[in-house]
Amino acid sequence: MDVSYLLILLLVGAFATYFSGDKLASKVALVFALASLAMSVYILNLFNAGQSIDFLSAWITQPKVAFALKGDGLSLAMVLLTSALVPIIIYSSFGNEYKNAKSFYALILFMAFAMTGTFLAADGLLYYIFWELALIPIYFIALIWGNGDAEDRKKAVVKFFIYTFAGSLFMLVAFIYMYQRSKSFLIEDLYAMRLTVSEQFWIFFAFFLAYAIKIPLIPFHTWQAKVYQKAPTVGTMLLSGIMLKMGLYSVIRWQIALGRFAAKEFMYLVIGLGIAGVIYGSIVALRQSDLKKLLAYSSLAHVGLIAAGAYTLTLDGLRGAVLQMIAHGFVVVGLFLVAEIIYRRYNTRNISEMGGIRKQSPKFTSMFMILVLASVALPSTFNFVGEFTVLYSLSQINMWFAILGGTTIILGAYYMLKMFQQVMLGETNTKVFADMTFNEGLSLVAIIAVLFFFGLYPKPILDLITPSLETILTQINRTN
Repeated sequence: MDVSYLLILLLVGAFATYFSGDKLASKVALVFALASLAMSVYILNLFNAGQSIDFLSAWITQPKVAFALKGDGLSLAMVLLTSALVPIIIYSSFGNEYKNAKSFYALILFMAFAMTGTFLAADGLLYYIFWELALIPIYFIALIWGNGDAEDRKKAVVKFFIYTFAGSLFMLVAFIYMYQRSKSFLIEDLYAMRLTVSEQFWIFFAFFLAYAIKIPLIPFHTWQAKVYQKAPTVGTMLLSGIMLKMGLYSVIRWQIALGRFAAKEFMYLVIGLGIAGVIYGSIVALRQSDLKKLLAYSSLAHVGLIAAGAYTLTLDGLRGAVLQMIAHGFVVVGLFLVAEIIYRRYNTRNISEMGGIRKQSPKFTSMFMILVLASVALPSTFNFVGEFTVLYSLSQINMWFAILGGTTIILGAYYMLKMFQQVMLGETNTKVFADMTFNEGLSLVAIIAVLFFFGLYPKPILDLITPSLETILTQINRTN
């Protein structure tokens, strides 16, 4: 099947949303987001039936660049994550009013278009273009519709843009160097190159700068908490739920496959950075009084563990990383939605100003509790499957990695349950907490359903991603 139809649908949706006007923009965006989800499921069914999911067309003659898209199990898993989360994110935003709503929702669909293109691109330069395109809408979403002092917000967003853009330039240089060697940007041609150990080191390092900033890994994380806090909740959901997965996906698809010797040489170092992020993020989260910042540092801890799993270069590590990417995407969107629901009622994100919500809204409290337990990897939830697999892969490399990585569960349980107690229990707040609206409840139910279904039955995702990951491992273990 020609997978470019999915990109065309999202791009047309972005324009249709903009020209629909402010009153209809949210509904038009939701229709196109749901249509893209339906098309993604259809594409998955064709892929499972054995059809080829790709598109290849000559694009630029000099340098030779192809508009090449290819869907395998790994890329389709990430496309489905994007297609599933975007409608939830849009629908959950119906409780807010946005000035210039047509631009706001059009930017969301354009960002979905760019992220989907990043996951499907099979040409290095095309991949880079989609990678950078995804940065533009989130910049404007955070800058124009963000929270707090305008000057503060501008500083945070500009730092994020410059930081991530600068890191990506190193990746572009690596692609240009490889093109000079292979005279092609196509991924299969780049995989087939015979690079020296020294060349692979520099390529690995160039990719690492781009991905470590995007994920982020410490010490490249300094932009994250501020931007998560200042961005509107929809922007934070897009960043944490999907955009950071672009970096994690790219580690597997591009970095460790093209810099395989360097990946093996520096395995302990990069795993150590991931584990350090787990510990650092968890400790800093313990000290947060702002609910969104606490969730931001919690996310930092979780993605550190995911990155550590990917860098083990084992099948279990790669599978665990992908499973946890998807699980984290759903649970972190759910948690930020909870923070937004509370903000809509109390007009504060300060944890000390909350409390007593359980007495006023027991259904909301129950859903929040489920999300908290999922985030700390309670057995039967999707996160448990991913974290257990990652920790098992770390134990195969070094038992101390698994022990230190496991602190994300211990510390995570402490600060998340402590936060839950402060926010939901205790004396009733003087402000009335109105019960959930229909769209808020439906959004949370959809997320919780996914977390439980794949927590109990992860086989469909494992069957989808395993062949692609085995192919990448074959590339990594080449001897020449």
